[in-house]
Amino acid sequence: MPLALLKRYYRKLWLRVLCYALLSLLVAAIEPVLERWIDLDFAPDVAPEGVMTVLTILASSMLAVSTFSLNVMVSAHRAAAASATPRIHRLLLDDTTTQTVLAVFIGAFVYALTTIILIQAGLYADTSAFITMAVTVLVVVMVIAAMLRWIDHLSHLGSMDHNMRNVFDLTRDGLTRFARRPALGAALLREDTVLPDQMTPLTAPASGYLQLIDVEGLNTCLEDISEGSFLYVSLFPGQTVLRGQPLAQLSGSASEAELTQLARHFVIGDIRTYEQDPDFGLTVLSEMSSRALSPGVNDPGTAIEAVTRLEMLLWDYGHATGDPDTATAPRVFVKAPTPAHILQSAFAATARDGAGQIEVARHLREALSRLASLPDASLAAAARDLDELVLAYCDKALPLEAERQSLRRAF
Repeated sequence: MPLALLKRYYRKLWLRVLCYALLSLLVAAIEPVLERWIDLDFAPDVAPEGVMTVLTILASSMLAVSTFSLNVMVSAHRAAAASATPRIHRLLLDDTTTQTVLAVFIGAFVYALTTIILIQAGLYADTSAFITMAVTVLVVVMVIAAMLRWIDHLSHLGSMDHNMRNVFDLTRDGLTRFARRPALGAALLREDTVLPDQMTPLTAPASGYLQLIDVEGLNTCLEDISEGSFLYVSLFPGQTVLRGQPLAQLSGSASEAELTQLARHFVIGDIRTYEQDPDFGLTVLSEMSSRALSPGVNDPGTAIEAVTRLEMLLWDYGHATGDPDTATAPRVFVKAPTPAHILQSAFAATARDGAGQIEVARHLREALSRLASLPDASLAAAARDLDELVLAYCDKALPLEAERQSLRRAF
């Protein structure tokens, strides 16, 4: 879990901008020191006035470019949230390309402004003008490269294809990890798992979504509590938990301090995240499909594309399931989403909202019929059950008997 938290901060816009700004301040402060250590006898003469002119242009232009780029980013995020789903905004905030470009622009502005202030304060000698110009040229090259990257990125930022591709990639990675470690490295809590008679409830310290579970940390804590302690987590990441309600059950008894220590290995937040919740990506793609099928949008092609991407994700997941990795935290039992739950998250909303459009219903039935042939028996059975639900919706929504019969005969 510490690595997951570090990745969260790595994708924060403010952190990247702060790092570039601090680096710019450091470079501007080091330049006068470099003049004492570098032999400039063979360096060409550079007029300090010329350096000041370039720095002034760089500072004024980078301030305007940074402001304009922030406006473009906000507009693209709002447009994506309006056309796809509000949940896509969280994903766009983690876009490292946008973050890096903005960080370069603001870093260049901070460097130019800081250097101008230091020169005007008399902290730069006239002989250091060559070093200042060389560093400024390097900064300009970085800005030009960032601009070219930004222009290419803007061509698809916030578009439906870009949004679907990002969600698809994140969900594919999450499903791959889930297929290999369905219980996050713990033992899988099944319906037939025998629970001990005496258990102590571990209550949630706050209300929200269960985002992360530090399974290895929990296992270490259990080893410190007693030799025969086991923890049974009845929720999986993505589910809602209320403050004071049971989050898990601990075999035997434990002190309040030990329960508090165990609770620290659960991260509860106000939004769902992708790290340990592959079901969230399926839900987001399903929301895109439902939004496209709304009367105000009426875009069945986008719904069909979403169904296709969901089918590819579940097809690969169905072939990846099998013998999961050996549990690295045998003292912890974690519940995992069932195949029926996964299929419902992916297709239930489209089955309901697209039942009145024959092309969407036919494509959805075709996807479910292929998923019903997966080697994973439980996932295949869930696909067949959901296919029956699709037919039930279509029997109610399709206006023509010919369309209903055609849909039934197709598969």
